[in-house]
Amino acid sequence: MTVSARIVVQPQEPAPLQIIELDLPAPGPHQVVVKQYASGVCHSQLHQMHNPRQNPIVLGHESTGEVLSVGSEVSHVAPGDTVMVTWVPRDAANTDRAPSPAAISLPDGSVARSQNVFTWADTTIADEQYVVKVDANIKRDVTSIIGCAVMTGAGAVENTAKVQAGESVVIFGVGGVGLSAVVAAKELGADPIIAVDLDDEKLAFATKFGATHTINAKNEDAIKTIKSLTTNPAKRSFMGNPIAGADYAFDCIGLKQTMEQIVPAVKNGFFGAEPGGTAVLVGVPQTPVELNASDILVNEKKFIGSIGGSCVPDRDFPKYLNWYENGKLNLDVMVTERFSIDQINEATKALENGEISGRAILEF
Repeated sequence: MTVSARIVVQPQEPAPLQIIELDLPAPGPHQVVVKQYASGVCHSQLHQMHNPRQNPIVLGHESTGEVLSVGSEVSHVAPGDTVMVTWVPRDAANTDRAPSPAAISLPDGSVARSQNVFTWADTTIADEQYVVKVDANIKRDVTSIIGCAVMTGAGAVENTAKVQAGESVVIFGVGGVGLSAVVAAKELGADPIIAVDLDDEKLAFATKFGATHTINAKNEDAIKTIKSLTTNPAKRSFMGNPIAGADYAFDCIGLKQTMEQIVPAVKNGFFGAEPGGTAVLVGVPQTPVELNASDILVNEKKFIGSIGGSCVPDRDFPKYLNWYENGKLNLDVMVTERFSIDQINEATKALENGEISGRAILEF
């Protein structure tokens, strides 16, 4: 049985996003058709929109919805279930089958492809590994950003870095992902929690989520200020200077400048007596990066990546929903803009222009 859908499509050639009406096919053996309630509008989709393409593409990778139909091999969800669609396999360690990315035949005969899923649509079809069953009583709009923004930011702090109580954290970029990192750092008892951005309004916004200090890198030397906030005169580095710098620095942007700042932002180590800090790349990089290898070697620092917050959606989504229900993760405040599917070009333009202080969503 086919289902009618309205889907946002990025043409192969540079052009505004289009909304195309078509019929989705019946689900294959491992597929699920989902009627959607809301979807996040993520900055990483801007990269897809601007990068060269070999075909039209469909976009979006975090949403909430209701299952309409399932394939013959799908057993974890059934029609009527409330679900989240995400771009990270829900339990990759316990499946021997690689999930298949969605591809949609368009009315003109071309095929629009996704990186894995598409959620800028009122109805979507996805591999069952990208569909996570959740409680039917969840709030259906703001929770849609858990499938990327929240898991990526919070997961980087909790799963990738494994931040402990009392450790210092600095977060570069406090959009939706960075704010989620702030929330997780607060939940884990990090101190201080330093937010770095170029926008005073975004920095003030970050304090509502747990940032203890803010730095506008446009107005001051971010590294110098971070070190002044984290100096420990009781401990000495390789060169005999007081140790200064955060235990962990998270780049939630992925620009060349921020990628190169997170290593000097973390503390120096000292011959096994004092471990060096860890710089964590969370944002999607679009350029090469130059790192100071001597700084990493001599001061025993680490530069690591975190993709999707190292999350296991089946395990982590219920936890983040619980954070929301208990007031630890204020998604109602984090979601600052709402758009209809017909406003998708307006939404992406606002995001690109830095006009979204928290996270934007599409509501269907």
